[in-house]
Amino acid sequence: MYYISSFVLMVMIMVSVGFFTLLERKIMGFMHIRKGPNKVGYLGLLQPFSDGMKLFLKEHFFPKNSNFFIYYICPVLGLVQSLFIWLLFPFYFNCVNFDYGFLFFLCVSSLGIYSLIICGWSSNSIYSVLGCLRSVSQAISYEVSLSLILLGFFLLCDSYNFISFNFMQNINWFIFFSLPIFFCWFSCSLAETNRAPFDFSEGESELVSGFNVEYGSGGFALLFISEYASIIFMSFMSCLVFFGGNFFSFFFFLSIIFLCFLFVWVRCSLPRYRYDKLMYLAWKCYLPSSLNYIFFYFIKVDILLSFFFVKTLNIYSFFYFQSKCFL
Repeated sequence: MYYISSFVLMVMIMVSVGFFTLLERKIMGFMHIRKGPNKVGYLGLLQPFSDGMKLFLKEHFFPKNSNFFIYYICPVLGLVQSLFIWLLFPFYFNCVNFDYGFLFFLCVSSLGIYSLIICGWSSNSIYSVLGCLRSVSQAISYEVSLSLILLGFFLLCDSYNFISFNFMQNINWFIFFSLPIFFCWFSCSLAETNRAPFDFSEGESELVSGFNVEYGSGGFALLFISEYASIIFMSFMSCLVFFGGNFFSFFFFLSIIFLCFLFVWVRCSLPRYRYDKLMYLAWKCYLPSSLNYIFFYFIKVDILLSFFFVKTLNIYSFFYFQSKCFL
């Protein structure tokens, strides 16, 4: 039954990626004052299926000077990595409960860099190599801040389990007292998933399409699915950490849809950053902010512990002197 649950999860992720692309094209059409997809099916609802059929049924070509086997298998590895991280999502039935889910998240998310490196290197193209170098340096830089921000909330929960966020936020959501950190987290999520305005690995005006420039048809579709599955997962993580963490409420899934909408909204509204400003933002803005948040947490814990220690010491000394006077 566990394999059936995992299979259902993968199918639902694939379907959600398809309809997320439809949502993105509809929102971008509305914001650009033009029509989105509306021809295939009623209101364009069958457009994701037609796009998937078009991509997977097209002729697949291989660059002559590429490393054939690595070039062919790399998109599959990227898709497996993006689906593997979804094991953190809990089920009603056959739930995989990770006591060290935070460490699992860090390990699996860091593996996504290797698929970018291998895609750019195996294509044997100058543009793909430049795109993968940009993407790797960007992902490594922002993964540090992303991990430190997340570490502060796990220390606040005193657990590495993601389900503990549900128990800690029954009264008050974390976003109410950490709103600036939420904006830092959201910006790091945009940079981690290579979305605008941080899409330097796919700068159309400079690198054509970045690390995936030599991929077409099925290979491009697999890379496309892995990228959008990562976007949906980062939206899920944001709702889990900041918006209560109740996995099975209707509001939780509405929050995920709203954050996916924010990803598209930022893409439609903001121009692309300069690359040096991107690195400046990572190392001189987000990293100090996340470290200060962790220091603030530790200072608060030390104050509370000292307060309870003094109170406990006073109580014990009071009973000790009372007993001595009684004797």
